[in-house]
Amino acid sequence: MSKLLWKALLAAPAAGAAFAVSSVAVAAETTPNLNLSVQAEPIQLAQITSVSELTDVSPSDWAFQALQSLVDNYGCIQGYPDRTFRGSRALTRFEFAAGLNACLDVMAVLISQSGIPPEELAAIRRLQEEFQAELATLRGRVDALEAETATLRAQQFSTTTKLRGQADGTLIAPFNSLNTTPIGGVEDSFSFEGRARLNFDSSFTGSDRLRIRLQAGSGNPALAAFGSLANSGGGAYDVTVDDFYYSVPVGSRVDVTLAARGMQGDDWVTSTIVPFDGPGVADASGPQFYDAGGISSNAVGGGVNVAFSDSIVLDLGYSSAYGNAGNPAVGVFDSATPQNVIAQLNFVPEGPFNAAIVYMLNNRSSTFALNNTGLAAPGGKTNTYAGLVSFDFGRFFVAGHGAYQDFQGGNDFSWTAGAGLNDLFLEGSQLGVYGGQLPQLAGYRQNPWMIEGYYEIPFNQFVTLTPAVVAGDAGVAGAPDSRGIWGVIRTTFRF
Repeated sequence: MSKLLWKALLAAPAAGAAFAVSSVAVAAETTPNLNLSVQAEPIQLAQITSVSELTDVSPSDWAFQALQSLVDNYGCIQGYPDRTFRGSRALTRFEFAAGLNACLDVMAVLISQSGIPPEELAAIRRLQEEFQAELATLRGRVDALEAETATLRAQQFSTTTKLRGQADGTLIAPFNSLNTTPIGGVEDSFSFEGRARLNFDSSFTGSDRLRIRLQAGSGNPALAAFGSLANSGGGAYDVTVDDFYYSVPVGSRVDVTLAARGMQGDDWVTSTIVPFDGPGVADASGPQFYDAGGISSNAVGGGVNVAFSDSIVLDLGYSSAYGNAGNPAVGVFDSATPQNVIAQLNFVPEGPFNAAIVYMLNNRSSTFALNNTGLAAPGGKTNTYAGLVSFDFGRFFVAGHGAYQDFQGGNDFSWTAGAGLNDLFLEGSQLGVYGGQLPQLAGYRQNPWMIEGYYEIPFNQFVTLTPAVVAGDAGVAGAPDSRGIWGVIRTTFRF
């Protein structure tokens, strides 16, 4: 194909690009003047033969090469009568039309002079026909996508809220009869526990979150003497609001959370550090010192998370039991209201080592044993001092925690330690074993001991199966034979 034809074909897009670059792009670097007005007198633009004729264009300008190429190769750049190009000002539609017309005139001359052979014109037409099918297909896909997007917008659940759900079903098989009277009675039969959650997560700025969680679960939990199962919920499948809080960032390193329900203990912290918190089936997989001290998650409160750096985070939280906090005659801060304060300093770098230190204060110690007699303490407060550590080497991890708690009439020490393998036989799986001494609560003659081995198997992003074996000695007062072994299978659905 002749060089003149190529020059003609290239002239039009190059001209349009040059006018857009010389005005719009440069205007983006400066403050555009939005108060544009139509010129009262027409301006007669003059054709130039060299870019050096323009007094306000220099070789240091970022678009100099483009202007020089348009002048030298196509001769279709025009300037103002005062020998200026005015490349830093906004371009009017009239000026763009005048410049484009000059380049189109050059293109017409080039085509008329080129003497294009018929076979070359035929080749151009064949290229157009060859890509018609692809263009039609692409146009159809775009039309279908636009129609689908319009349908989703019209039928979406909410413009600000996403619905997420989780359902857990757990089958528990005791290998021997366990007497935990008066904590949980006798456990000697197959049982099933279920829990369902619906999370309504709303965001109004893109970085905040309002969560309202509806939850229903079965009652009479298994492993009650050891804190029950991790993913369980009482209430005989009565639907309750389990979480109700709003979290919003303040700057780039501070998050503030206000809760009407559902935030207590480890709900305020960045991480519980130990990797078997979540995959483990027993509640003891999440360190139980967070929950000991006379207050449940049915609480109102507030929390702050401060990131001093990407790896050092301070968590602060306050909870007040809703039973009294929601009563105008008592209130949130009354001494008769069970209250909890937590401060946790986390060290969570990118490497294998993670750690945290914790201090908690509860104004109740009614859940602890008094002088190891199995009796409930009549009041007072509980101080908790704890440390958590984890070494995660990718495929292998070891982790654990220790917690010292003092309360009216005594003190207590609890701990867990464990190890595991990630991605064993299947990507995303986790094999873990952990165990230790749990907090001694009211009704116990000694600290419960427990060990669990589990294997979390993700079938896909929606379904996870976790078989486990749990063994322990509850040490329940009045129940000398409170040792047992259980086989557990938990199935988790996420949607």
